[in-house]
Amino acid sequence: MAEEKKQKKETTSYGAKDIEILEGLEPVRKRPAMYIGSTGPEGLHHLIYEIVDNSIDEAIAGYCNKIDIVLLPGERVQVRDNGRGIPVDIHAKTKKSALEVVLTTLHAGAKFENKAYQVSGGLHGVGSSVVCALSTFMRAEVCKDGGKYMQEYKYGKPQDQVKKIEKCTEKDRGTTIIFDADPKIFPEVKYSRNTLINHFRQQAYLIKGIKINFSDLRDKDDLLEYHFYFEGGIASYLKHLIKNNQAIHPNFFYTSGEKNDILVEAAFCYTDEYEISEHSFANNIHNPEGGTHLTGFRTALTRVINDYAKKEGFLKEAEQNLSGDDVREGLTAVISIKIREPQFEGQTKTKLGNPEARSATESVVNEAMAKFFEEYPQDAKLIVDRCVLSAKARRAARAAKDTVLRKGILEGLSLPGKLADCSSRKPEESEIYLVEGESAGGSSRQARDRRFQAILPLKGKILNVEKVRLDRALDSKEIKSLVIAMGTAISDDFNIEKLRYHRIILMTDADSDGNHIRTLLLTLFFRYFKAIIEKGYLYIAQPPLYKIQSGKELKYAFDDEAKERMLKDLGSRPSSVQRYKGLGEMNASELWDTTMDPKTRVLLQVKIDDAQVADEVFDMLMGKEVPPRKKFIQLYAKRVRNLDI
Repeated sequence: MAEEKKQKKETTSYGAKDIEILEGLEPVRKRPAMYIGSTGPEGLHHLIYEIVDNSIDEAIAGYCNKIDIVLLPGERVQVRDNGRGIPVDIHAKTKKSALEVVLTTLHAGAKFENKAYQVSGGLHGVGSSVVCALSTFMRAEVCKDGGKYMQEYKYGKPQDQVKKIEKCTEKDRGTTIIFDADPKIFPEVKYSRNTLINHFRQQAYLIKGIKINFSDLRDKDDLLEYHFYFEGGIASYLKHLIKNNQAIHPNFFYTSGEKNDILVEAAFCYTDEYEISEHSFANNIHNPEGGTHLTGFRTALTRVINDYAKKEGFLKEAEQNLSGDDVREGLTAVISIKIREPQFEGQTKTKLGNPEARSATESVVNEAMAKFFEEYPQDAKLIVDRCVLSAKARRAARAAKDTVLRKGILEGLSLPGKLADCSSRKPEESEIYLVEGESAGGSSRQARDRRFQAILPLKGKILNVEKVRLDRALDSKEIKSLVIAMGTAISDDFNIEKLRYHRIILMTDADSDGNHIRTLLLTLFFRYFKAIIEKGYLYIAQPPLYKIQSGKELKYAFDDEAKERMLKDLGSRPSSVQRYKGLGEMNASELWDTTMDPKTRVLLQVKIDDAQVADEVFDMLMGKEVPPRKKFIQLYAKRVRNLDI
């Protein structure tokens, strides 16, 4: 007992000797997620964004008009701009080259006192040094004042002094950064060209007249080049965002103004869709969680529309004001501000916190929008009519939603009668199969492990929620059953903490009808239960397409390629091939062995790598506009492996 107390005392002691001081860039390597958000794909791509953001700052300041980003073999990254070039002269305090200080010291940069940069996204001064710390190799090349200077680094440590290696001309000026991300930090070092293309396109829209060139040279058989240049700025970006939708009014709103040294740009229009699409930026940094500038925009939008609706008689005296949700249904908006000292939440800058950004944005948009409504009364009428209709629909949706929730409470905390629930009440170990049809539902009920697997059969094709409002969606018995079974409620009342299953598995036939049903379900989850996807709780089952029997040996093939490969392996032996037309053709043991047994099944986890791109794809494939969908099908039809005609 005495020995136990002594050991406890030793492990709980806390004194000066326990304080660890991490030198240089060691903190970054020890806790990388603190600086780049994660060590997954988002954090990996963030390395490139940090370097490109420095070039963007040069462009905002008016010293750079071209940025080249290249992916080289081996996932090496090269970023070059034609800006002023990072200073290379000796830093007075450290007695080192300023280039070395910038790339190897946290919180070192020219953006703190607003001397070299009036406006900047990277105020923390950690971006380039963080990338240096998390790279096995980095090389910086600077063409400045007639000379080309170079320094190399490994794991954030300089390998030599900054050297002048050759002469250069004024037209060659700028900075080039080359780096290899550390595979010990990032589990998978593989950049997504689509993710990068979308990011660089967005950046080019935000700075009128800048040229951003992106090249993917990793695979000589699959080379790619993109060149972005937009003179219209965020007005052009707005047109890009709604390319798959139909605007309900002919003139788009755009304004640019300054208030208290904050430059505000805003553009918006309304489409015939129901989703809200808002994109906010501060100093060209995308703020996916919005912030004070977005709040200011929303306040101005709601106020101006309500004032106009009352003045022109769209709202009766007895009616309440239109809510923020009412005036934003179908809205696509871009808000971009330039501010001297942005206050971001974290290094990844997901949300802006400056209070002055709210008042500046609200003031500029309020004044410009009131003027817009006066100059374009027909647009104003179409917009306000849409908002009033949205308010009526929202009240109907609230009634429908309350009915669904009340049904769930009054009927037993009752689950749908056709749901075969599992016995476990622990969400982390429970899963529910959303199964196509009663026949497959019967087979899967017999096949399942009742302890943790629930079955909810769905009759036919559910409603396409991309084309309807929530009240119409909740008229669907299948959607109501699903909402009640999951336990999360829906829309404003959605609460993922109440989700009853942490694996929701879509199990449909491996044919065109099954694919359609799966797409309809994916649309439902993306529009109303996106948090379930983001948490990684949504999966797609992979039932086999063929059963191949040779003597007593049984094999299952999930596609035509696998079938041909198996038949080739069997050689000259006699064998029979059965093509499953649906899940209902499998008996319970086959369904368990191939599709439901956790030890042998294959599940595809549904992920959203880029929410904006996913939103555009769902709009195109499931929305009202036919031409974009036709073009998409023509473009990708040849890539389809299994096509049922």
